[in-house]
Amino acid sequence: MTLPETRAADELVALAALLQRRGYQFTTVTPATHGRVLSRAAPPGAPSLRDVFGWNKPFTADQIDAAILEQMGKAGVLREEAGLLRSTVRASTIGQQLYFHSAYPTGDADSVFLGPDTYRFVRAAGQVLDQLAAGAGGVRRAADIGCGAGPGAIMLAKRFPAAEIHAVDINGRALALAGVNCRLAGVTNVACVHSDMLSALDGEFDLIISNPPYLLDPGQRAYRHGGGELGAGLSLRIVEAAIARLAPGGTLLLYTGVAIDNGEDPFLRQAGIMLEAARLSWKYEEIDPDVFGEELDTPAYGGVDRIAAVMLLARKGGAR
Repeated sequence: MTLPETRAADELVALAALLQRRGYQFTTVTPATHGRVLSRAAPPGAPSLRDVFGWNKPFTADQIDAAILEQMGKAGVLREEAGLLRSTVRASTIGQQLYFHSAYPTGDADSVFLGPDTYRFVRAAGQVLDQLAAGAGGVRRAADIGCGAGPGAIMLAKRFPAAEIHAVDINGRALALAGVNCRLAGVTNVACVHSDMLSALDGEFDLIISNPPYLLDPGQRAYRHGGGELGAGLSLRIVEAAIARLAPGGTLLLYTGVAIDNGEDPFLRQAGIMLEAARLSWKYEEIDPDVFGEELDTPAYGGVDRIAAVMLLARKGGAR
């Protein structure tokens, strides 16, 4: 965002209101699928709002609702390319909730990603959070590590409205959009904090959740690169942080991706050793056995069987 941060946030909120009044809905697909759709011949007629804000297609000023175009200008999200205009943000919906995130393709180091993994994360984590919200003890303080566009932090805020929620990321652009998306969701108990893991925050947490990057990205873009062995480095750091910072009785909910190598799960092996040594109780589940299959064509994953989406649920002993 090029406008002063507070003004840009206000104008994006106003843009979202216009989109919602027009019944805007869009489900974000993988970058590979997005590229395939854009490679098709353009259908006749003016582009729809889904074309502009979902598929991120170029358009001319006379092809779009004047009020939408004016508000895009106020929000600073219009870019001119070869005589055409293009939105510098996308808008996607999960259920009825609208989220702003980065334009396609997400090539910048500070891109803010939202995609099919986000939908899986919200669905799988939401079921666990519902159970925690219904249980005894409550959650007073929680963190979403690597919050991105903010869906995890918003899930926490809606289920635990009296709790202190921290949306944590090393990407300032992500924190800015997460703040906007929190406003769109109507949640007021989220603080967006620039932090590597939990280093900028003090104290313990009753609940830590995360949907971190888990691929090996040659460009090491923050939203995508997991590092370590087959992309598991960041996920293992989150396990380590949770072991150190969970309050007695606290819970870690980690949704991530793992490379299955010759039938073995290196992340599960290493995380299990750490959790057992710290005496946390835990369980582990495959959510989807085959995601980002196109990565198997890259040198980094040339020898692995598949990449699976998994969820780790761990609990520190003791009572709150």
